[in-house]
Amino acid sequence: MHLDLFTPDTPSNLLPREGEVYDHGLILTLTEADAYLSYFLQHLPWRSDEVKLYGRHIQTARQVVWYADQAYHYRYSGVARQALPWDDCLLQLKQRIEQHTGEQFNSCLANLYVDGMQGMGWHSDDDMSLHRKTTIASLSLGATRKFVFRHKRTQEKVALQLQHGQLMVMQGETQQHWQHALMKSSKILQPRINLTFRQFQF
Repeated sequence: MHLDLFTPDTPSNLLPREGEVYDHGLILTLTEADAYLSYFLQHLPWRSDEVKLYGRHIQTARQVVWYADQAYHYRYSGVARQALPWDDCLLQLKQRIEQHTGEQFNSCLANLYVDGMQGMGWHSDDDMSLHRKTTIASLSLGATRKFVFRHKRTQEKVALQLQHGQLMVMQGETQQHWQHALMKSSKILQPRINLTFRQFQF
Protein backbone atom coordinates (compact mmCIF):
# COMPACT_ATOMS: atom_id res chain seq x y z
CA MET A 1 0.00 0.00 0.00
CA HIS A 2 1.34 3.46 -0.90
CA LEU A 3 0.14 6.72 0.63
CA ASP A 4 0.69 10.02 -1.13
CA LEU A 5 1.71 13.12 0.79
CA PHE A 6 -1.14 15.15 2.20
CA THR A 7 -1.55 17.80 4.86
CA PRO A 8 -4.81 17.18 6.74
CA ASP A 9 -6.16 19.54 9.36
CA THR A 10 -6.54 16.58 11.71
CA PRO A 11 -4.07 13.81 10.78
CA SER A 12 -5.51 10.30 10.55
CA ASN A 13 -3.67 7.14 11.52
CA LEU A 14 -1.67 5.83 8.55
CA LEU A 15 -1.34 2.30 9.95
CA PRO A 16 -4.15 -0.23 9.46
CA ARG A 17 -3.59 -2.04 12.77
CA GLU A 18 -1.57 -2.25 15.99
CA GLY A 19 0.15 1.11 15.89
CA GLU A 20 -0.26 4.84 15.32
CA VAL A 21 1.55 6.99 12.78
CA TYR A 22 0.40 10.52 11.95
CA ASP A 23 1.53 12.67 9.04
CA HIS A 24 1.41 16.32 10.12
CA GLY A 25 2.51 17.49 6.69
CA LEU A 26 4.81 20.45 6.08
CA ILE A 27 5.06 22.36 9.36
CA LEU A 28 7.81 24.71 8.14
CA THR A 29 7.75 27.21 5.30
CA LEU A 30 10.27 26.59 2.52
CA THR A 31 12.35 29.53 3.76
CA GLU A 32 12.39 28.15 7.31
CA ALA A 33 13.19 24.60 6.19
CA ASP A 34 16.06 25.84 3.98
CA ALA A 35 17.49 27.91 6.84
CA TYR A 36 17.35 25.01 9.33
CA LEU A 37 18.92 22.60 6.83
CA SER A 38 21.78 24.98 6.04
CA TYR A 39 22.42 25.72 9.72
CA PHE A 40 22.39 22.10 10.87
CA LEU A 41 24.63 20.94 8.02
CA GLN A 42 27.22 23.55 8.95
CA HIS A 43 27.03 23.72 12.74
CA LEU A 44 26.16 20.32 14.22
CA PRO A 45 29.21 18.18 15.14
CA TRP A 46 28.35 15.25 12.88
CA ARG A 47 30.21 11.97 13.31
CA SER A 48 29.76 8.46 11.96
CA ASP A 49 27.61 6.26 14.14
CA GLU A 50 29.05 3.09 15.70
CA VAL A 51 27.50 -0.30 16.25
CA LYS A 52 28.89 -3.49 17.73
CA LEU A 53 28.15 -6.46 15.47
CA TYR A 54 29.42 -9.96 16.20
CA GLY A 55 32.02 -8.53 18.57
CA ARG A 56 33.33 -5.96 16.06
CA HIS A 57 32.89 -2.18 16.15
CA ILE A 58 31.59 -0.92 12.82
CA GLN A 59 31.26 2.69 11.68
CA THR A 60 28.17 3.55 9.66
CA ALA A 61 28.07 5.85 6.63
CA ARG A 62 25.16 7.68 8.27
CA GLN A 63 26.32 10.43 10.63
CA VAL A 64 24.62 11.31 13.90
CA VAL A 65 24.65 13.62 16.88
CA TRP A 66 22.57 13.28 20.07
CA TYR A 67 21.25 16.13 22.24
CA ALA A 68 19.33 16.01 25.51
CA ASP A 69 18.25 17.97 28.59
CA GLN A 70 21.20 16.55 30.53
CA ALA A 71 24.46 14.72 29.72
CA TYR A 72 22.62 11.41 29.66
CA HIS A 73 24.41 8.12 28.94
CA TYR A 74 22.89 5.10 27.28
CA ARG A 75 24.02 2.02 25.37
CA TYR A 76 22.73 1.07 21.94
CA SER A 77 24.02 -1.76 19.76
CA GLY A 78 26.76 -2.38 22.32
CA VAL A 79 28.16 1.16 22.14
CA ALA A 80 27.99 3.77 24.93
CA ARG A 81 26.73 7.23 24.00
CA GLN A 82 26.59 10.57 25.83
CA ALA A 83 24.23 13.40 24.98
CA LEU A 84 25.39 16.93 24.19
CA PRO A 85 23.73 20.06 25.63
CA TRP A 86 21.08 21.54 23.36
CA ASP A 87 22.10 23.65 20.40
CA ASP A 88 20.03 26.87 20.69
CA CYS A 89 18.56 26.55 17.20
CA LEU A 90 17.64 22.89 17.76
CA LEU A 91 16.10 23.70 21.14
CA GLN A 92 13.89 26.34 19.50
CA LEU A 93 12.73 23.77 16.98
CA LYS A 94 12.06 21.21 19.73
CA GLN A 95 9.83 23.67 21.57
CA ARG A 96 7.94 24.44 18.36
CA ILE A 97 7.32 20.73 17.71
CA GLU A 98 6.18 20.25 21.32
CA GLN A 99 3.62 23.01 20.85
CA HIS A 100 2.50 21.47 17.56
CA THR A 101 2.13 17.92 18.91
CA GLY A 102 1.23 18.53 22.56
CA GLU A 103 4.03 16.12 23.56
CA GLN A 104 7.17 16.69 25.66
CA PHE A 105 10.62 15.52 24.57
CA ASN A 106 13.90 15.41 26.47
CA SER A 107 16.25 14.40 23.65
CA CYS A 108 16.87 14.52 19.92
CA LEU A 109 18.84 12.11 17.76
CA ALA A 110 19.85 13.89 14.57
CA ASN A 111 20.73 11.78 11.52
CA LEU A 112 22.54 12.92 8.38
CA TYR A 113 22.31 11.00 5.08
CA VAL A 114 24.62 12.71 2.58
CA ASP A 115 22.82 11.24 -0.45
CA GLY A 116 20.36 8.55 -1.50
CA MET A 117 22.89 5.74 -1.21
CA GLN A 118 22.80 6.13 2.56
CA GLY A 119 19.71 4.71 4.25
CA MET A 120 18.51 2.80 7.29
CA GLY A 121 17.62 -0.90 7.29
CA TRP A 122 14.56 -2.48 8.90
CA HIS A 123 14.40 -1.82 12.65
CA SER A 124 12.14 -0.75 15.51
CA ASP A 125 12.86 1.97 18.05
CA ASP A 126 12.10 -0.29 21.02
CA ASP A 127 15.16 0.35 23.17
CA MET A 128 14.68 -0.36 26.89
CA SER A 129 15.27 3.35 27.60
CA LEU A 130 12.04 4.20 25.77
CA HIS A 131 8.54 3.76 27.19
CA ARG A 132 6.55 0.92 25.61
CA LYS A 133 4.09 3.40 24.11
CA THR A 134 6.70 6.04 23.35
CA THR A 135 6.04 9.00 21.05
CA ILE A 136 8.71 9.85 18.46
CA ALA A 137 8.39 13.04 16.42
CA SER A 138 10.41 12.85 13.20
CA LEU A 139 11.14 16.02 11.21
CA SER A 140 12.64 15.72 7.72
CA LEU A 141 14.87 18.35 6.12
CA GLY A 142 16.44 18.19 2.66
CA ALA A 143 15.96 15.56 -0.03
CA THR A 144 12.61 13.78 -0.30
CA ARG A 145 13.09 10.13 0.74
CA LYS A 146 10.89 7.04 0.72
CA PHE A 147 10.08 5.79 4.25
CA VAL A 148 8.38 2.42 4.70
CA PHE A 149 6.66 0.63 7.60
CA ARG A 150 6.47 -3.19 7.65
CA HIS A 151 4.25 -5.17 10.03
CA LYS A 152 6.32 -7.72 11.96
CA ARG A 153 3.73 -10.51 11.68
CA THR A 154 1.85 -9.94 8.41
CA GLN A 155 4.70 -8.23 6.47
CA GLU A 156 2.15 -5.67 5.22
CA LYS A 157 3.84 -2.44 4.14
CA VAL A 158 2.86 1.23 4.30
CA ALA A 159 5.05 3.72 2.41
CA LEU A 160 5.22 7.49 2.25
CA GLN A 161 7.51 10.13 0.78
CA LEU A 162 8.99 12.35 3.49
CA GLN A 163 9.60 15.87 2.22
CA HIS A 164 11.54 18.98 3.22
CA GLY A 165 9.92 20.38 6.40
CA GLN A 166 7.51 17.47 6.96
CA LEU A 167 6.67 16.15 10.43
CA MET A 168 5.68 12.53 11.10
CA VAL A 169 4.77 11.24 14.57
CA MET A 170 4.95 7.59 15.66
CA GLN A 171 3.21 6.59 18.90
CA GLY A 172 1.15 3.94 20.66
CA GLU A 173 2.47 0.40 20.14
CA THR A 174 3.97 1.11 16.72
CA GLN A 175 7.46 -0.01 17.77
CA GLN A 176 6.20 -3.33 19.14
CA HIS A 177 4.35 -4.34 15.96
CA TRP A 178 6.04 -2.51 13.09
CA GLN A 179 9.53 -2.03 11.71
CA HIS A 180 10.52 0.91 9.54
CA ALA A 181 13.27 1.67 7.04
CA LEU A 182 14.63 4.52 4.92
CA MET A 183 14.98 3.25 1.35
CA LYS A 184 18.12 3.85 -0.69
CA SER A 185 18.09 5.41 -4.16
CA SER A 186 21.03 6.13 -6.47
CA LYS A 187 18.99 8.92 -8.10
CA ILE A 188 19.06 11.13 -5.00
CA LEU A 189 22.21 13.27 -4.79
CA GLN A 190 21.17 15.77 -2.11
CA PRO A 191 21.55 15.37 1.68
CA ARG A 192 18.73 14.70 4.11
CA ILE A 193 18.64 15.44 7.84
CA ASN A 194 16.18 13.61 10.06
CA LEU A 195 15.56 14.96 13.58
CA THR A 196 13.93 12.42 15.91
CA PHE A 197 12.63 13.91 19.15
CA ARG A 198 12.07 11.37 21.94
CA GLN A 199 11.33 11.03 25.66
CA PHE A 200 13.96 8.74 27.14
CA GLN A 201 13.53 7.15 30.57
CA PHE A 202 16.89 7.68 32.33
